[in-house]
Amino acid sequence: MKVKIFKWANVIEHCGQDVIMLKAFQDFYHQLEYCDWEIPSDIMKSFRTADLINCEGRSFNRLVFNIGGNKYRMICGYKFGTSKVVLYVRFAGTHKEYDKVDICQVNIF
Repeated sequence: MKVKIFKWANVIEHCGQDVIMLKAFQDFYHQLEYCDWEIPSDIMKSFRTADLINCEGRSFNRLVFNIGGNKYRMICGYKFGTSKVVLYVRFAGTHKEYDKVDICQVNIF
């Protein structure tokens, strides 16, 4: 199934004038265009350094992507639907900013 990502415009806005960060996130976005996932383990085939996080008591588990050679991180809620996989962006930022958030609680967008 193809991937649909929500709140991507917020990620681009968050990158602001940091052209290096913006390029890293844009490269990641373009990689998503070629993804075809049927089950969560397929995500790991596309992005070997991604982490699947089980958030008990939450409607969505979380997915952490390492972006730009692990300089940046993005946390998404994810859901496998009948015709597509939906990613809901909850956090995008530097690795240092990521270290300060609770993966299952964060929602900066």
